[in-house]
Amino acid sequence: MKKWILAAGLCCNMAFADVAVVVHPSNGDSLDKATITRLFLNKAKAFPSGTQAEPVALDEGQPATDEFNGKVLNKTASQLTAFWSKLVFTGKGQPPKTLGTDAEVIAEVASNPGAIGFVDSGAVNDSVRVVATF
Repeated sequence: MKKWILAAGLCCNMAFADVAVVVHPSNGDSLDKATITRLFLNKAKAFPSGTQAEPVALDEGQPATDEFNGKVLNKTASQLTAFWSKLVFTGKGQPPKTLGTDAEVIAEVASNPGAIGFVDSGAVNDSVRVVATF
């Protein structure tokens, strides 16, 4: 019984892992939740400094994606799908580029001064700068 409780506890902790929002190390902007939300929902196209922003997301179904969508964007996967379908259909925007793993997002952000992405906080390394954790 104790093993089952421990396993359930570990499983639940994995589902609530922190999500780190990362940018290129040269990006000195301070970003709050509202600014990050605006960047990822195509409501802002540049960082506060004026640098063009290029959001990068993890593929749908990743635990960090679900956490980010809920905690930062306040949307479910189906709500985001409807949101982006409308913007694409009307020609008003494209969803962020999606990548399959935390390592791919980190590599993309580390190689692009305008990129902003999110990953599981445990995947962060010194090639990117964390601007927020949720």
